Amino acid sequence: MVWPFKPRYRKQIARIEITGAIGSATRKRVLEALKTIEERKFPALLLRIDSPGGTVGDSQEIYSALKRLREKIKIVASFGNISASGGVYIGVGAEHIVANPGTITGSIGVILRGNNLERLLEKIGVSFKVIKSGPYKDILSFDRELTAPEQTILQELIDVSYQQFVQTVAEGRNLAVETVKSFADGRIFTGQQALELGVVDRLGSEEDARCWAAELAGLDPEKAQCFTLEEPKSFGSRFLPGRSQLTFALSSSPGLKSGADWLEFELATSGLPLWLYRP
Repeated sequence: MVWPFKPRYRKQIARIEITGAIGSATRKRVLEALKTIEERKFPALLLRIDSPGGTVGDSQEIYSALKRLREKIKIVASFGNISASGGVYIGVGAEHIVANPGTITGSIGVILRGNNLERLLEKIGVSFKVIKSGPYKDILSFDRELTAPEQTILQELIDVSYQQFVQTVAEGRNLAVETVKSFADGRIFTGQQALELGVVDRLGSEEDARCWAAELAGLDPEKAQCFTLEEPKSFGSRFLPGRSQLTFALSSSPGLKSGADWLEFELATSGLPLWLYRP
């Protein structure tokens, strides 16, 4: 039987929300959502970003997918409390950007951080024997200091990633590369400052961004509603609120869950170059 009342996607605005650190899970969810938007032929997308950034590769993949989709539909990004570093990179994949006056944005740059536990390991009498195929195979190992050649190698890596970031922002915002470099030194700035720099197009709320997306798509801003694409829940999770005491504790305490998510991200990305604002 064919359901007679099909959703009128062509009269709605798709909405995707990106929150927290950007990693592989975010990339997978967003790419699937963008595919759904294209298949259902939504005329516009409202991209809500509230993120300090994240991993380089995941940010690049989301940006590339947005750029491809932009050829078919209208995309407006809305910056929330914070849209910094990788959040900016993803944002410039939209056709237009709206930010609150007090939004924290910017932080255009790359950071790579490793952990040196050499002195601690010495105190507790732990050492490692390493057999490697080349002098740099254990670069950023946590049980020793970096050598000067290793620092040079990593700095070159960071510089290449930085150039990619700057070039993308320059192209996405129609700015000269040198103009972007003048404020792409890792500094953060407000949405109001971002407007003056050309990083965003307008100051306003998410509702303002929704209305703009509707207008661009030829829809009535007063009538066009958003259809938020969220990550589908598993069958079991719809009936079972938690599978363990830890799951219940995390779900009942947003602050605790946020802290656990951040710790997991820190452990997973140690030693990786990041487009991330780290206060």
